[in-house]
Amino acid sequence: MAMSVASKLQSPTCEPRAVLGPGGNRVRVLEGPKRKDDGAKKPPQQRPRPRKPVPELPEPVVRSDVSVDSTCSSDTSSSGYSAKTASPGKIVRRKSLRPAKVASDDAEVAKPAGPLKRCDWITPHADPIYTCFHDEEWGVPVYDDKKLFELLVLSQALAELSWPEILRKRDIFRKLFDNFDPSSIAKFDEKKLLSLKVLSEQKLRAIEENAKQMLKVQQEFGSFSNYCWSFVNHKPVRNGFRYARQVPVKSPKAEAISKDLMKRGFRCVGPSVIYSFMQVAGIVNDHLATCYRFKECNANAKADSKHKIEKKTGEDDTKLTEAMKIGDQK
Repeated sequence: MAMSVASKLQSPTCEPRAVLGPGGNRVRVLEGPKRKDDGAKKPPQQRPRPRKPVPELPEPVVRSDVSVDSTCSSDTSSSGYSAKTASPGKIVRRKSLRPAKVASDDAEVAKPAGPLKRCDWITPHADPIYTCFHDEEWGVPVYDDKKLFELLVLSQALAELSWPEILRKRDIFRKLFDNFDPSSIAKFDEKKLLSLKVLSEQKLRAIEENAKQMLKVQQEFGSFSNYCWSFVNHKPVRNGFRYARQVPVKSPKAEAISKDLMKRGFRCVGPSVIYSFMQVAGIVNDHLATCYRFKECNANAKADSKHKIEKKTGEDDTKLTEAMKIGDQK
């Protein structure tokens, strides 16, 4: 009895022990062969992968190798998988795209011109009178004394008004100040001067005093224009800034002119006022380099300088002819 019981107890331990699988101890040893048999068959979702029409992909590639036509462009717009798996066709398709790329470059060159590029402070919503002022006057060289005196007065008014406000009242300014004639303004009496009321009393008195001092400058230098342009050697200063933040509010030249004017008795002519005057009078071309007016103002300045040289040469020739006639008479 004891031997039979011992043999019964030892018999289970002699069987091979199941190996711990991914599923834990629930995996039985007898199920191993079955899993091998089942694993030999591919899952249903993996069967279509080798059976996809991969062999058919070289067909359009071969066609593109034979002839490059409109079908090639459609092939190039296919999925990235076909482009990667068919390297010969990929090279051919790149060659077929070269004419299209050249055409796109030509289209960019021949594209219609858009709106004119102006300085950054002229926005699409800017006052039309301000835009017109930028396009036609600001930065254009001025040599007429009355015009220069007008621009000096308007630059002084910037301390109290903006450019659009000044431009809207420009006709009023011209009427009240007798078309900015310095000889006429210098004769204004106290009552007439204070009745203008377009600017503060300080600015009005400064305008009257500056008109008197301008007459003295004209006598000394021949004209107010010669005096102003002599500080820049009679050539406009072209800065060519790319950004509005680079444009200064004053410059060493403006400080020199301001200092000399104050010595002569001019009033309200600080460096900032004088630099604004230089900008609007074209003594300084502060149009941004990206603005279409930058090159136009430079061209105008060259034309004016050429005209001055020709005029001066003609005057010298006339003086020489007159001198020769006087010599012949003697």
